Amino acid sequence: MSTGAAPGPAPAAGDYRTILGVRFFVGPIETGTDLALAGGLVVAPSGPGLAFDLVHSPAYREALTTADLAITDSGWMVLLWRLFTGETLARNSGLKLIRAVLAREDLKRPGAIFWVMPSAEEDARNRAWLRERGFAVTEEDVYIAPHYAPGPIHDETLVGRIEARAPRVVMLAIGGGVQERLGLGLRARLAGRPSILCLGAAIAFLTGGQVAIPVWADRFFLGWLFRLASDPRKFWRRYWIALRLAPLLWRWRERLPTAARA
Repeated sequence: MSTGAAPGPAPAAGDYRTILGVRFFVGPIETGTDLALAGGLVVAPSGPGLAFDLVHSPAYREALTTADLAITDSGWMVLLWRLFTGETLARNSGLKLIRAVLAREDLKRPGAIFWVMPSAEEDARNRAWLRERGFAVTEEDVYIAPHYAPGPIHDETLVGRIEARAPRVVMLAIGGGVQERLGLGLRARLAGRPSILCLGAAIAFLTGGQVAIPVWADRFFLGWLFRLASDPRKFWRRYWIALRLAPLLWRWRERLPTAARA
């Protein structure tokens, strides 16, 4: 299926960097968007996810290390990498990627995107925003995620719903640490190799579900500060956990950290 634009250039060897055992794409967002829409599992690991889940969750670890595309969503990781190695990497946030994906006109076609939403409230808000912008999203294109237990995720009901719609893109708009495990399970079960985008709260930044992050703030890695200021009680622990990324990255650099014992 056409992306609605001429194919971009193939990524160069220098467009990738292995950090903590994860092969990150660090090239232009235009090329990254083409890669994201080419099919497979796309992840945008957060600072807390890299600091904790990568070491403590085998399914999360597998999702990141086997992803078809991993983008540099964590500004904290990019800043630490610059501090420890002197190398400046491009940061391609989940917010930047979802903006680029939703700019593709062909994805406004009925059934092009299947959405996994975190709640009925978020579904109503997100769908209203999408419809205002010309996306033909119906109840058949949405699945409200149940509570998933730790470990690998196998949701046969969801698999059936997706296969019935045969979308080009499966957008997982649920929490980090969960969406990657779900995406890993979906990739193993879905025929046709749709793009499975683990972009979490990115859509909520656009629709009002979370505090709006200006383009300049995202560019200068300040999205975390807007989120923290909007709800300190909700987000302080998240960013406290992310501090663990500093010693982890200092020690392991390109190598995959040793997994924590069960």
